[in-house]
Amino acid sequence: MKRTVLIAAIAVALLLLAALALPFLVNANQFRPMLEARLSKALARDVKVGNLSLSVFSGGVRADDLSVADDPAYSRAPFLHTNSLTLGVELFPLIFSHRLHVTRLTLDQPQIALIQSAAGDWNFSSLGGTSAAPATPRPDASSDTALDVAVNLVKITNGLITFRELGSDTRSSTLGNLDVELRDFSPTSVFPFSISAKVGSSGDLHLDGTAGPLNATDAAQTPAKLNVKLEGFNLAEAETGGSGSLAGLLSLKGVAASNGKALFLNGHLQADKLQLARNGSPARQPVAFDFSLEHDLRKHSGVLHSGEIHIGNATASLTGSYAAKGDSTVLDIHLAGPQMSVEDLAAILPAFGVVLPAGSSFQGGTANAKLSFTGNLGSLVTSGSVGLNNTRLAGFDLGSKMSAVEKLAGMKTGPDTEIQSFAANVRMAPDGSAVQDIQFVAPAIGELTGAGTISPAEALDFKMRATLHTSGGAMAMLGLKGDTGVPFLVGGTASHPVFRPDIGAFATEKVQSLEKKGLGKPAGSILGGLLGKKQK
Repeated sequence: MKRTVLIAAIAVALLLLAALALPFLVNANQFRPMLEARLSKALARDVKVGNLSLSVFSGGVRADDLSVADDPAYSRAPFLHTNSLTLGVELFPLIFSHRLHVTRLTLDQPQIALIQSAAGDWNFSSLGGTSAAPATPRPDASSDTALDVAVNLVKITNGLITFRELGSDTRSSTLGNLDVELRDFSPTSVFPFSISAKVGSSGDLHLDGTAGPLNATDAAQTPAKLNVKLEGFNLAEAETGGSGSLAGLLSLKGVAASNGKALFLNGHLQADKLQLARNGSPARQPVAFDFSLEHDLRKHSGVLHSGEIHIGNATASLTGSYAAKGDSTVLDIHLAGPQMSVEDLAAILPAFGVVLPAGSSFQGGTANAKLSFTGNLGSLVTSGSVGLNNTRLAGFDLGSKMSAVEKLAGMKTGPDTEIQSFAANVRMAPDGSAVQDIQFVAPAIGELTGAGTISPAEALDFKMRATLHTSGGAMAMLGLKGDTGVPFLVGGTASHPVFRPDIGAFATEKVQSLEKKGLGKPAGSILGGLLGKKQK
């Protein structure tokens, strides 16, 4: 028993000694010229490999440096550079015949520069192409047989990719913490892959699927099928110019396919705390979006073939197109939403900078909208028509706010405002909002019409007319029966609106009308007292 243990210990010691001695017996650098030549030929780019050293315990050969040249039409800086390259090798051929059989390749913390021209071509399109690589000293044929490259696994760990446009150093974006894994890699067949990266400072991107065969003339047009998952991306990081219009956290799950020219994506997008206007605030309810789109990989533009927005129980359809223009994205999107829940929609109004009077809220009812979103992503213009039916603005007594009008008509109002119907044409932009063709029917008051604007600071400037049901009050005292129009102004802010009669317009209209009936002076006296204006 002791003899067996002793023999085993001696064997282990000899193996350990051999492993320690092997790096001194095998000069890994003898393979460096062959490796550079093979990689340069395969990539059609000049490839430089640093000092090679053998690590028996990890079963690999380590290079201190690797640099892959860029297409000279794009940059003179390296397309790829890393300080650490590990080649997984088969040890027995290395030990007994000094042959280097490479089976896997790992790049640690590489920096990769992806550059696209104005025509949509990429600097990696010519990788592996038929164009000749820059001249690299070629070893003799006998030594070339000592190198065998059949890579079953390619890995990138903790890499950094920079995307930019050709001729621009300012319009760039990055993917950090990049981990890539290609298995059973072959340029002539389909191979599986997985990718994970950090998008901006907060987004986590995960891709997995299959790709290949590599396009022989343009690597950028290699077909692929993949699953897409993005979590926690801050929408503000997608905005350029720092306008502060966009905010929110996005997540995405989808299935995509690419033919090398277009990407077809079906997905589910969710936005939490969404903000779409500079003077807006985060939406109080998540916005979900199911969609199908086609994206042009060269032009960075696309068509939204179908889309459905869900805000609570409110549902609307969304279609349109988008296109990259310089350092921004231009939208032409159209929304149609009939019979939507008013209460659910109210939760997203802050995202557009729409503010309700302080302490008020919508209860019940339905809404309809037909809107277009056009312009740069950071300065969207929203325009179209909106409407409400059979809802209540709880906590806001419109009649009491219109106190002078209330006295004229003898209205009996309560703590809430019942809205039978509301319709208007709207335009919301960074420089303010305009509301035109207002048609507002409140049973306790009558019909309100008019138009006005809302500044970026929420200041109101509206000219309105109330068609009152004059069953009582001063109007009845003056013998004005039926529906009578009263002009008024709305100022203040959206959260604290101020209503006041348009004295000049009202006095001119009514007094002149009453004078024709011989009631001019008494009518002027009564109206002046009600409206706070002394008659002369």
